Amino acid sequence: MAKKNFGITVDRKICKSCGICVAFCPVSVFTTDHDDKAVVTYPEKCTGCRQCELLCPDYCIDVEEIAHG
Repeated sequence: MAKKNFGITVDRKICKSCGICVAFCPVSVFTTDHDDKAVVTYPEKCTGCRQCELLCPDYCIDVEEIAHG
């Protein structure tokens, strides 16, 4: 079975730099920039668990499966 790929977007306009996504991502997809806002640094690691999306208090993270084809 092929590995699924996911696209992760962070709306930087509403991200308040809480760090929850960085702390709770089980595969360390996120890092932070000089403003401590979330950056999707390793999207290839994403397993699609959506913990970042579910735990983000500002709803600024979106995770979508990327269709192969």
